[in-house]
Formats: sequence, structure tokens, C-alpha cells
Amino acid sequence: MGQAGRLLGVVMDPIESIQPKKDSTLAMLLAAQRRGWSLIYFRQQDLAIRDGAPLGQGSTLTVQDSPDSWFKLGEAWEGALEELNVILMRKDPPFDMEYVYTTYILELAELRGSLVINKPSSLRDINEKAYTAWFPHCTPPSLISRSRNDLKAFLEEQKKIVLKPLDGMGGRSVFVVAHMDPNTNVILETLTEYGKQFTLAQRYIPEIAEGDKRILLVDGQPIDYALARIPAPGETRGNLVMGAKGEGRALSKRDRWLCGEVGPMLKSKGVLFAGLDVIGDYLTEINITSPTGIRELDRQYNIDVADMLFGTIESKLSD
Repeated sequence: MGQAGRLLGVVMDPIESIQPKKDSTLAMLLAAQRRGWSLIYFRQQDLAIRDGAPLGQGSTLTVQDSPDSWFKLGEAWEGALEELNVILMRKDPPFDMEYVYTTYILELAELRGSLVINKPSSLRDINEKAYTAWFPHCTPPSLISRSRNDLKAFLEEQKKIVLKPLDGMGGRSVFVVAHMDPNTNVILETLTEYGKQFTLAQRYIPEIAEGDKRILLVDGQPIDYALARIPAPGETRGNLVMGAKGEGRALSKRDRWLCGEVGPMLKSKGVLFAGLDVIGDYLTEINITSPTGIRELDRQYNIDVADMLFGTIESKLSD
């Protein structure tokens, strides 16, 4: 299905620093290129606003599926962002104010006709930890608070909990704390910055030993397989960057139920690509900033998740 003349912009981290074997953004760019899209590469610092117009100074880009030479930058590209039919926002967290400012620029491009994935206002609204509160029937017992006393009371009630900062990624600053742990106070002081920062507490789910499942959704509908990230020995965090092993699994009945609860809301908010994190029977995070897991699932099941995504994108452009 050719898309001659269609332009795809991508805002991402430096492309030379990615791990091509694992990188989901590269999978998306490869799929788009196969479909005939022309690619334009941007970093955050390449974007600007002049008199209300969103602008970009990027480079044309070609990609290939090679571990040693996966990209080539071409001639400079400069223009109004609405010249791009689609813009992928694939900048990894941290979700800081610079990230928020970038979404303002992308929202102006959206208002002028570009399809931005994911929708800029939803990128701002849907924090991967906090947004689980919209689905309490899907989550383990949870508390978001800045109060050390409230968090300690929650620990006493639940006996063993996981504590996370709301703006973390990749398993950073995630603590498992048991009742009467002598380190409890210092962990809470560190995470809350002595009551200045909200922290998420969730009941510890023992099934983490079997893997933290990443379920990918395209326009609210799940891919049939999840990537279970099994913690390394002596570790409790199911993050690939922390040494977890990725193992594909078919979705369970419970997984599909969770997707049915969350997916329609994400679709209504313009989220075309999302990742749900599920441990045991429980939803623990909703990731829409820069979900990963495409390449591992593609290899294990001989599928093409990114091509499914671009099939959906092209159908929306033709509506």
C-alpha cells in the first residue's frame, strides 16, 4: 500500500544512541518506510513556535534493519509542522516541563491538521502511574500521597507494598517495603522529599516472580500476545533495562478483560499506541509516552505490530 508524498515526522531521542534490536520507534519507522512514507527526524531542540506557527528544523531520514548501520540522515528539512501528515512523539521520559512544552508545539501542529501520535493533550493528562486511579476496579489497593504517616499506615494495612515516584521510568527509584522494615522512614523521606512530592504505593503482588506483562494496544485494541518481563535473580523489578528477561505469552481471559476496561477510554482520548503493565490479575501502569516491546513480540510470534499500527494510522487519514 504505497503512501507516496506522505510525510512522517518523528520526535525522538538521538537515533544514534538507540538499541536497534529492541527499539520500538525503529520498528515503527521501518514499517512506515515499507509502506512508502518519507521520514523526517527531529529532536526536541529542533522544534519552535514563531508567531503561533509550529516549526521544525530536522533532517530527512532513511532506516534499515541492521544492528550496525540502522539509519542515514539526508538533507536538512525546514518548515511548518502541519506539512507533516503524521508526527510520532517518541521522546522517552523523563516527563519534565521540557516534555510538556514540546507537547504544546505538537498540539499547535495538531490544530493545523497533522495527526500526532499520541495526542498531545493526552500525553500531558495520562501519567503512567497516576492514571491507573481511573480504573480502581482493575488495580491492586493503591495510595497516592505526600504524607509519610498515610503511606506508613497503608504499609501497616497491606503488610508489603511497592513504592514508586510518579515521574519515574525503567524501574528507577522503585522500592519493595515490608511492614517493620527498618528502612521505611528513609525510603519515604527520599521518595516524598519530606512531604513535597507525591508517591504511589501499591500492594505488593507476588506474581511479579512470573513476570510483569506489557500488553500493547493499537487504537484501544490489544495485540494477542504480551511480553512478560521476568525479573532477574535477586531483583523485584520487571524492567528490561534492569536485566529482566522478556518472554512472550498469549493474553489470558483476565488480560483481555483489563484491556476491555481501559482500551475504550484510551481510544476516546486519541491514544493510538499504549502499553498496559499487568502483574498477576492487576493493572499497575498505563504507558502512553513511549511504549516498548514491539520487536520482542515480532520476533517471538512472527507478527508486525508496527505495521498494524500504521494500517490503523492510514485508515484514520483516509476517513
